[in-house]
Amino acid sequence: MMDAAPNASTPAAPATPPARTDARRGTLRHLANIYRLGVKELWSLARDPIMLVLIIYTFTASVYTAATAQPDTLHMAPIAIVDEDHSPLSQQIASAFFPPQFTMPQMITSSEVNAGMDAGNYTFALNIPPNFQRDVLGGRFAEIQLNVDATRMSQAFTGSGYIQQIVSGEIQTFVDRYRSTPRLPVELALRVRFNPTLTLAWFGALNQIINNITMLSIILTGAALIREREHGTIEHLLVMPVTPSEIMLSKVWSMGLVVLVAAAMSLMLIVRGALHVPIAGSETLFLCGAALLLFATTSMGIFMATLARSMPQFGMLLVLVLMPLQMLSGGNTPRESMPEVVQYIMLAAPTTHFVELSQAILFRGAGLEVVWVQFVALFVIGAAFFVISLRRFRKTISQMA
Repeated sequence: MMDAAPNASTPAAPATPPARTDARRGTLRHLANIYRLGVKELWSLARDPIMLVLIIYTFTASVYTAATAQPDTLHMAPIAIVDEDHSPLSQQIASAFFPPQFTMPQMITSSEVNAGMDAGNYTFALNIPPNFQRDVLGGRFAEIQLNVDATRMSQAFTGSGYIQQIVSGEIQTFVDRYRSTPRLPVELALRVRFNPTLTLAWFGALNQIINNITMLSIILTGAALIREREHGTIEHLLVMPVTPSEIMLSKVWSMGLVVLVAAAMSLMLIVRGALHVPIAGSETLFLCGAALLLFATTSMGIFMATLARSMPQFGMLLVLVLMPLQMLSGGNTPRESMPEVVQYIMLAAPTTHFVELSQAILFRGAGLEVVWVQFVALFVIGAAFFVISLRRFRKTISQMA
């Protein structure tokens, strides 16, 4: 008997090219190595109590104190008033001081001023003389004495201006009841957007998170590499079947993930929960921008760690790099007030674009259609930093081998 011929209409299954299969296996092997090395970094961080305390403090107490303890603002300044006039005008002036700028005024006598200021019971003592209201309404010269404790430098400077404005405004309002003045043909209507009450805690908390993301990402990645060099574990990695790019990517994603999770928790627990700061925009969009920043700053941390030989050297180098990034990126002062040369130079810094997109998203509620330029800039700068750091890292690894 003869065997039946196979059906010619049934096509044979195409075989997968060996080159494509090897490439796929190689990609999966690279990803597995990056994942396992990143998990190793997370376990190493979990066994470092100093770094854990630093992370917790940076995104909790540091954010809270930056929002509530602004040194250049007036908050609950103690004030005392000597009312020797006992007139409706003096009572109106006394009632104009209230929290949160000032504590409720303490009504004292003139003999208690010096003793109270010597004891530090109050920073300001306002003395309203007798016949003050009569002199003001009569158009005669009148003056109020303000005693200031200048040892409290920031409050003394800011509070003196506040008190002068408050007293002048109350006197003008009181006088207008008796002698009306012609109104100006044009009146300026002031509208405060994004922060109607001018609450400085809103700006301080969010700006501190922006600065801490940059600082902590550089510290964690740099410390991770230096810690391996000091403990001798970097030699173990050199004899393993892993590449320098896999080692670097593992540190980038693991330390970046720690900072990103800590920033998200700080936004939810400290900013929203403890400080009750409203966030206008999308937190998810902000965290996406933070992830792009972390891609650049973690690469910077590795590059700096290859230049330093120990943690003290890395700390000194960190000061030289971190201070300009925070001071000149527009977070503390507007970039428009800086010299043009500095503005152009700082365009190469990732923090400049991150500050712009963060303030636009968190303060003004901007969407991706507004901040996409900053996203692209962060991606380009991050890729450039990663390539430069990878080349330096490979050179350092080859020298150690």
